[in-house]
Amino acid sequence: MRSRKLSETGDRGRPTTIADVAQLAGVSTGTVSKALNGRGTLRAETRSRVLAAAEQLGFHPNRAAVTLNSGRTYTVGMITTDTIGRFSIPLLMGVEDTLGAGEMSVFLCDARDDRIREQYYLRTLLSRRVDGIIVTGRRSLARPPIGAGLPIPVVYAFTSSTDPEDVSVVPDEAGGAHKAVEHLLAIGRRRIAHITGPEHHHSAVVRASATAERLAAHGLDLVAPPLFGEWSEAWGRHAAKMLHGTEFDAVFCGSDQIARGVADELRASGRRVPDDVALVGFDNWDVMTLACQPPLTSVDMELEQLGRTAAELLLAAINGETPPRRHVHPCRLVIRDSTAAPMPPSPCVPKTTSTQGNRHVGAGRGLHLEGPAGV
Repeated sequence: MRSRKLSETGDRGRPTTIADVAQLAGVSTGTVSKALNGRGTLRAETRSRVLAAAEQLGFHPNRAAVTLNSGRTYTVGMITTDTIGRFSIPLLMGVEDTLGAGEMSVFLCDARDDRIREQYYLRTLLSRRVDGIIVTGRRSLARPPIGAGLPIPVVYAFTSSTDPEDVSVVPDEAGGAHKAVEHLLAIGRRRIAHITGPEHHHSAVVRASATAERLAAHGLDLVAPPLFGEWSEAWGRHAAKMLHGTEFDAVFCGSDQIARGVADELRASGRRVPDDVALVGFDNWDVMTLACQPPLTSVDMELEQLGRTAAELLLAAINGETPPRRHVHPCRLVIRDSTAAPMPPSPCVPKTTSTQGNRHVGAGRGLHLEGPAGV
């Protein structure tokens, strides 16, 4: 007797169909179509179940036929001015995580801060009939729209658009600074200094202003005016020297590079981190945070998640929906050893006796967990 259950290759003698996928996943054929083509709003669990069923059955939609019928190419362009990739690469990973589930491809174009090159890539992407474009860069300062009256939706990620009608996804840098200050206050620090990047740089100004603002909310001031300079370790070392003679028990830095330089100078001057001075950075760049001694507490802008959000908003626009014009994405504080609270001396614990024989019971530091600040 023939089993009604589908085999992994479908019924013998015929190719697997979308109906087979729907039966195995326990959903309608319409839901399968939405999941495979990245259309509509589906629960993540439903989309994953459909994709798993399609993979199990070896079902792959005819992309040429789908494109012909829908007018879509299932491609998206991503234009960046971040030549180093420090910010665009994690964004791209988040974008691909979302679009890849619908078998959409991403064309990455590096404009290298060149307006002419950027317009060339825009024309190229339009000629390839991409379904939408994501624009990003290495600065969070708002930029002019990439073009007017474009026939496809555009989403700005990390770098916002100056046009309030455009869809932009940006990190809450001020909120990230607030979390850093609240964490320092929570571990008992009150004399806080702030060292950051160039005074003309949007992020440096936002982070410095938010730091002073949050301290003021607690009736406190910075121990000295914010020190503006460069996004570099060398500036961090120099700025830390400038604080000699000033009493401080914490430094919040506008970037991880700066914080690592500060850590080097504090160590050279005989001040211990975090016992004497707690230290916090910004960006959570693992190249810096894990190389810092001790490992650095830092504000994470969650760029991969920001990329996922940008891709979701772009998909919504491609499908004819009207997404919110401005989305401010929260930051997260990753706590490491540079802000660990000073440990009290371990008490002497006497030996205890059990049926297993004598053993020593002593106090230890325990596990140090990375995660959002509990503030």
